Amino acid sequence: FRPPGSPGHGAGAIRSDDRRMTLVLAADVGSTFTKLSAVDVDGRRIIGCAKAFTTIETQVMEGFETALAELRGQCGRLEFQKKTASSSAAGGLKMIAVGLVPDLTAQAARLAAANAGARILKTFAYELGSGEVAEIVALKPDMVLLSGGLDGGNRDVIIHNARALAASSLVCSVVAAGNKSAVDELRLAFKDFPGEVIFCANVMPEIDRLDIGPAQKAIRDLFIRKIISAKGLSDLQNILDHEIIPTPLAVLEAAELLSRGTRRRPGLGELVVLDVGGATTDVYSLAEGLPTRPNVFLRGFRQPFARRTVEGDLGVRYSQISLAEAAGLEDLAEQSVVDEEAVRDWLTVCARTPEILPAPDSPCRRIDQALAGAAVRISMARHCGSLEEVYTAMGRAYAQTGKDLSGVGRVVGTGGPIVNSPDPGAILREAVYRPSDVYLLKPLEPKLLVDAKYILSAMGLLSRFEAEAALEIMLTEMADVVAR
Repeated sequence: FRPPGSPGHGAGAIRSDDRRMTLVLAADVGSTFTKLSAVDVDGRRIIGCAKAFTTIETQVMEGFETALAELRGQCGRLEFQKKTASSSAAGGLKMIAVGLVPDLTAQAARLAAANAGARILKTFAYELGSGEVAEIVALKPDMVLLSGGLDGGNRDVIIHNARALAASSLVCSVVAAGNKSAVDELRLAFKDFPGEVIFCANVMPEIDRLDIGPAQKAIRDLFIRKIISAKGLSDLQNILDHEIIPTPLAVLEAAELLSRGTRRRPGLGELVVLDVGGATTDVYSLAEGLPTRPNVFLRGFRQPFARRTVEGDLGVRYSQISLAEAAGLEDLAEQSVVDEEAVRDWLTVCARTPEILPAPDSPCRRIDQALAGAAVRISMARHCGSLEEVYTAMGRAYAQTGKDLSGVGRVVGTGGPIVNSPDPGAILREAVYRPSDVYLLKPLEPKLLVDAKYILSAMGLLSRFEAEAALEIMLTEMADVVAR
């Protein structure tokens, strides 16, 4: 295939004035690149893709117009009936999640934040100490999701944490989604707080029962208001037909459509999407995840069918030092067929110039391949469920925490390190179960697919008003690029 933005990418010979077409422009404004996709809804196809550097430091519209000019150069005069966009510019919405205990309300808060498209900087539990409050202030989040206590249960912790945050120098938005019995005290605690405070339903009203929808909506609404206030995004919003949404949310909705399908056409069934980037690796699982083996019981709450996690320490550029530490230099050197000194040298070069790309067939290209594989392997291990051997009155059994993804039928790869790899299949195979994984519930025998044209976010946007077209395009594109 030809990468997006390269000459001849898409159906360049077809112009919007050759025949009557319903054209949609789908834009994704990222922190590094602004990517555009021209979609022929009636023909169920992508007719062109282009990208340009995001000009967040000046005006976002500059990068948008540059990419649009490239797109018109490929496809001729284009008249779009609809324009829509997603964005993770300025790093997206940076959040802190605070809950009562790590395994319950703190995890529920983190789940609500991640599925809404936010980037969780850190999670805190129990009563916040002065050092933890100072750390939260230093992290400069856009938002704090404050949870804690079942409805009618513990009130003391969430009230303590609200008072501690309100008395600090923190300036951000707060979404309070905890014990409903504490709402009056929380309102009083935040009476003079400088940031916006939104109260919504408890993310965990009862033991092992989630209700993350209201918190997710509050987070998404705040995203729209905060992100479009970034330089130029308000100008972009003015030319769009729909509100800008978080890019991770667009990808999650595309993945769910690809999995579930529509009333008219079935999807691919349960799947996992791995998005490897320069700063993070995002994992999306579309699966029920319930225990499938004898003598296994679920510990903790049941996770939603569509789940996203973000690994902020597993990027192949901006967070490659922490990625290399997690993977181990020795392992990276072995996978790359180089010595450890060569790996260190490449990490040093990338730290100085993160936008650098290795030359084809160079040892550095193999190191990048190994880094991407490590990001997939580690992020998949963190995302999937696991088993723990326990002994009961009935004998030996296994407690499952998280999702059982062993039966997932497909793993889809996206993101530059995968899409531009000479062997994307080798990277994606790192997500598959191997004997050394022991108690990890990774996919056993999935088919491997690649989002070669970066269309997942565009299809998530399109799915909001043209779901049938978005599904058909994804099924066609994914089928054409099966990883070998």
